[in-house]
Amino acid sequence: MVGSFLNVCIYRLPLGLSVGNPVRSFCPGCERTIPWYQNIPVLSWLLLGGRCGGCRNKISPRYLVVEILTALLFAGVAARFVGSTPLLIVPGVCFVSLLVVATFVDLEHLIIPDEVTWGGVGAGIVFAFLLPELHATGSRFEALGWAALGASVGYGTLWLVAEGGRLVFGKSRFAFDPPVEAVWTRTGESAELVVDGEVLDWSGLFPRGTEVVEMDFTDGDLDGTRFEAVRGIWSFESLEMAGRLVDLNAASRLACRLRSLVLPREVMGYGDVKLLAAIGAFNGWKAVFFTLMAGSCAGAAFGLAALLVGRRAWSAKIPFGPYLAFGALLWLAVGEELWRMYWAVLSRAGAV
Repeated sequence: MVGSFLNVCIYRLPLGLSVGNPVRSFCPGCERTIPWYQNIPVLSWLLLGGRCGGCRNKISPRYLVVEILTALLFAGVAARFVGSTPLLIVPGVCFVSLLVVATFVDLEHLIIPDEVTWGGVGAGIVFAFLLPELHATGSRFEALGWAALGASVGYGTLWLVAEGGRLVFGKSRFAFDPPVEAVWTRTGESAELVVDGEVLDWSGLFPRGTEVVEMDFTDGDLDGTRFEAVRGIWSFESLEMAGRLVDLNAASRLACRLRSLVLPREVMGYGDVKLLAAIGAFNGWKAVFFTLMAGSCAGAAFGLAALLVGRRAWSAKIPFGPYLAFGALLWLAVGEELWRMYWAVLSRAGAV
């Protein structure tokens, strides 16, 4: 049942829709309100063959996966704490719920909503005060301090990675020989760039609003006006080319051939930064470093596997949130034990 609600969050939050309005679930295709007997977790998806009972449009398997995964994770949290500190099951299930939403939203939209990240920081701090056992202490105010420290270390660590990486690796450069076709088009308030058949989200290239895209054109056409052998510097709303500044809000289409392309690149999204802060608020500063290490190893292993089985698109973005969620779940399961084993091995090595 909770997994069903998390599916609502995963669908609605990235679209800016209210989680509580409408109260009842609806089909993403026909927007028909789903009756209760067609909204039974797991069973309804299976009995209806993964389709809406009204319009018969396909319903993503993600709904089934999230419901089953949530149930398994809740069972894992219960198994972890029921024999020692049963009250920690409550923050535990809240924490894994946040990780489930963050993971599936990031996989689909490459963002992590503030309701999950900052909301997770706030929830971690509140739980620390109500259940100081969350941070292995009997003092509420000491637990508050550990939660605040964990959130600060989580945010600060990845903030340094994001800003440092942007300074060093903030541009992706591509050269094309022979030149490739590129088309920029505007439709209403939105625009897109297609390079060599691959569609790039125009607004996604300018997350801060200060980035620039650089292109070397061999030739091209801007709304019927031909040009040749020039360099174009794009911002989100303008194009500087051959001493001319073009207002992209008044332009509709630019088709060209490219010799080279420079794209802005964010090494780390700020959703990941805030997610690690939430992880630190719930689990403390040690969990921050464990999660970052485990998540990085998992991401590297997956990236290597992807390269071995097929070529990744040259402009593809890789969500890091799911790997952070994996590291956080690993910490929740066996992190403390692995942490102690690691330092014990280091101590013995130092003694030798």
